[in-house]
Amino acid sequence: MTAVRSPFLRTVIALDAAVCGLGGAVFAFDAGLLEGPLGLSPSLMQPVGGFLLVYAGLLAWLATRPALPRAGVWALVAFNLIWAAESVALVALGFAQPTTLGLAAILGQAAGAAVVADLQWLALRRHRREAVAA
Repeated sequence: MTAVRSPFLRTVIALDAAVCGLGGAVFAFDAGLLEGPLGLSPSLMQPVGGFLLVYAGLLAWLATRPALPRAGVWALVAFNLIWAAESVALVALGFAQPTTLGLAAILGQAAGAAVVADLQWLALRRHRREAVAA
């Protein structure tokens, strides 16, 4: 397994950890307050928030590693793309009927997850090019 040593990638992962941790805390602990403005039920937001808190912890730990396993980073890319697709599907398939603000929040975080996946993928490609050139 090839290790990826990339300060840029660790920074992307650290920022993802911060955003996931903040979003997770808000969903886990303020779901009742957000129900009206977002049109999303606490029974949806609280488990998602709890998951995001755990995921943020994992990301924060990974961001402190000097080298990251390439397969692990590919797993993060895949996870972020799946998260983005499932977020859109949640609304498109009618599993949630958010308000306009809720829809903007869902689509915004889906776009954010896709951007993070893209940045991680770009870091992997850059690392591979540098390894081949060396």
